[in-house]
Amino acid sequence: MQEISKVVAIGPESTGKSSLCESLAQHYNAIACPEYAREYLLANGTHYTFEDLLTIAKGQLALEEKYAAIAFDKWAANGKQTSKPLLFVDTDMYVMKVWCEYVFGKCPHFILDSLVESECALYLLCNIDLPWVKDELREYPDLKSREELYHIYKDILINQQVRWAHVKGSSADRIQCAIEAVNETIL
Repeated sequence: MQEISKVVAIGPESTGKSSLCESLAQHYNAIACPEYAREYLLANGTHYTFEDLLTIAKGQLALEEKYAAIAFDKWAANGKQTSKPLLFVDTDMYVMKVWCEYVFGKCPHFILDSLVESECALYLLCNIDLPWVKDELREYPDLKSREELYHIYKDILINQQVRWAHVKGSSADRIQCAIEAVNETIL
């Protein structure tokens, strides 16, 4: 894979990760990589197994690789306006780890090994202060679960040697906060 600056949005479901990545990609004339799990579950149903989560994790990594190549090509075609191509990713192996452990109490070694190998320039932790929006895939509408999951993600970031920023408030506030974090950390 080409060398890129990968920015990952993580946090519980319905915290604006997808729209944040799309807005940032538009702002920076870059690329956003969607969440593979959404595509997989819409095609295969919402009654997933532990083994399905491993398949989803592998699909997410393959999708990231595909979008990284697209980001590199777009960056090269646009005159290399930044030192590296930017790729905004909705979800990564930390999300897969939390999902596996939260639902099944264990995580495949493949996901843990992928985390060790992962290179991310910046994580954007999305707060739960947006209203939860129901859709056919979301599982945790209750505030207690959302708070618990948020704190799991925050603890992961605090305890890792990674750069991260807390993103909260309205959609406009989140975008502004994320832009400031990207500008300060990457550009």
